[in-house]
Amino acid sequence: MIRIRTRLFILHVLVLTLLVVLAVRLWQVQVVRGQEFVTRAAETRTRTVIVPAVRGQILDSSGRPLVRNHTSLVVSVDRTTLSRTPDGGVGVLRKLGAVLGKPLRELQQRIRPCGPTVSQPCWTGSPYQPVPIEEKAGTREALQILERQEEFPGITAEIQSVRQYPLGQAGAQMLGYLQPVTEAELEKREGLKAAYSGVDLAGRDGLEQVYDEALRGKSGQRRVQVDRMGKPIGLEQEVRPVSGDHLITSIDAGLQEVTERALHRAMERAPKADGGAAVVLDARTGRVLALSSAPGYDPGIWAGGITAGAYQRLMSEKSGKPLVSRAINGQFAPGSTFKVSSVAAMLRAGYPIDGTYGCPGSYMVGDRAFNNFRGIGLGTLTLHTALVRSCDTIFYRAAYEQYLRDGGRSPKKTAKEVFANTARGFGFGSPTGVDLPGESAGRIPDRAWKKEMWTLTSATNCKRAQTGYPEVTDRARADFLKRLAHENCTEGFVLRPGDSANFSIGQGDVLVTPLQLARAYAALVSDGKLRSPRIGWARVRPDGTVVETYDVPVVGRLPVSEKERVYIKNALSEVASDGTAAGAFSGFPMDEVRIGGKTGTAEVWGKADTSWFASFAPTKNPRFVVVAMISQGGMGSQAAAPAVREIYEGIYGIKRPAVLPGGKPVSTLPTFRPDGTVARG
Repeated sequence: MIRIRTRLFILHVLVLTLLVVLAVRLWQVQVVRGQEFVTRAAETRTRTVIVPAVRGQILDSSGRPLVRNHTSLVVSVDRTTLSRTPDGGVGVLRKLGAVLGKPLRELQQRIRPCGPTVSQPCWTGSPYQPVPIEEKAGTREALQILERQEEFPGITAEIQSVRQYPLGQAGAQMLGYLQPVTEAELEKREGLKAAYSGVDLAGRDGLEQVYDEALRGKSGQRRVQVDRMGKPIGLEQEVRPVSGDHLITSIDAGLQEVTERALHRAMERAPKADGGAAVVLDARTGRVLALSSAPGYDPGIWAGGITAGAYQRLMSEKSGKPLVSRAINGQFAPGSTFKVSSVAAMLRAGYPIDGTYGCPGSYMVGDRAFNNFRGIGLGTLTLHTALVRSCDTIFYRAAYEQYLRDGGRSPKKTAKEVFANTARGFGFGSPTGVDLPGESAGRIPDRAWKKEMWTLTSATNCKRAQTGYPEVTDRARADFLKRLAHENCTEGFVLRPGDSANFSIGQGDVLVTPLQLARAYAALVSDGKLRSPRIGWARVRPDGTVVETYDVPVVGRLPVSEKERVYIKNALSEVASDGTAAGAFSGFPMDEVRIGGKTGTAEVWGKADTSWFASFAPTKNPRFVVVAMISQGGMGSQAAAPAVREIYEGIYGIKRPAVLPGGKPVSTLPTFRPDGTVARG
């Protein structure tokens, strides 16, 4: 009996203990953590889905698309869901590969996150973002995935907007491309993470990068009710996405294609040519009408992720680095096209505008003879004729005289460095500020630059002065390099007489970009104002409502008087008809459209000459500035000038329909119909 009572007592204690524990637990669940569980319960009933906005188009000045959108079936993989499967998703990927016709290894590489030790192909976006692995899936493949979702957890097939490039390779570097948003961007850009859809792409390079925020739009949001299996059963709330704005540019699509063809044909005519660039500016406004760089590439290669081999080709020297824009990033010695700055420098230094100057076949600069082209003397010339016939020795002499006036090897504290400072006044040595990323500054090699370079390179040069260049098999070349290293070691900080002479004709260490040269000529032949070129013209809503227009800022004025500017312009007006470019323009109807400009032939050690032609038309009241550069193209009149001629023939409709009827760029923004289509284009 006692045992029974003891057992009953213990049972009562256990029951009471369990009731107390249950009460405490209920209190914790309902009171202490009640709100937390209510929130979790709500989350299990609803799902928030971020809906990406349709990205705005990039249009030309008439409203024709340079970059547009088209819908495509996109198959994506959610790495997080795959990682929760027993085999880490290998089985799912193997089945997916069978549907898409892709090997398992390729799919595994495509979805792995990129990192310092992981090369392409890999995923550059957020590790929590679905990875698109097929952007051109067929309806059959999509249905196989959607109808058997239990076999494909984490795999989706959805209609998405994909970028399309109607002009193909034309202007690829200028337009840019899209890549997934990275974790760093999500943390850095305020508000982006909250509106992140998981499939957002960000502009990389070109206009896509500069105008990314406007083109991107604003993501929408859907709150969807789901059952316990996660299947949607109703829509609770929806905020529609706001499409991105369209970017209207000053580019003319027809002229862009003409420029691309002219550039590529010029390179085909020059057997050693390894690159080129062409720029067309509106001389009066500073807007860019065409911008080309060769070699080019198809920007559609980025869609769906780029392979390691394709990326290496875009960046390899062997392929010519097609990802790099030679128009804004390429830095080249400008040759005689630079003489417009040197004439202005002479006038600033006091040389008379109406004076005459000897043009011998060679001129002694210090202890070295500097020759005219082919050593030919041209007699006594005015500065006007010196530009038309491209005399070098006149400029050698003036530059050397100014070098000595500044103190030579031991410069005075009051050294004016008139040639270098005038070049800066023409905009050389600094970026133009064009609305494209990564623009190069060029180089103006003055005394300060020489000292800076010596500080950076003296240790290497001094070492090479001792060891020489045993790896160079050409002994004459190796001996030359060793002597040069010794000279740069001991006095590399000194601006030498030959440096000044070379500078005056756009040779030696002076470097410019094709866009820099084009905007300098635009200022010279228009109103003397130096402008920062612009490609973006206006931002408009899809219905055509103008949100913002982009002005072309004036950033300086050429260091010449109006009389001097007109004098130089008039001299250049004879180059294509009676000067160094006359052969290239033989048969061109100068009575209808007179072309002015300047040829340039820049020597490059170990390579063929760089071919330049900087031009403007019509000469009386210039509207266009066209600059072409062909790396290893030979003389300016052989490669660059014929390319420029072909561009003008396209503009004015000579032997072909005119891409700019009446020889005028589009001056008003395109108009749109209520449905967003272009009413005038």
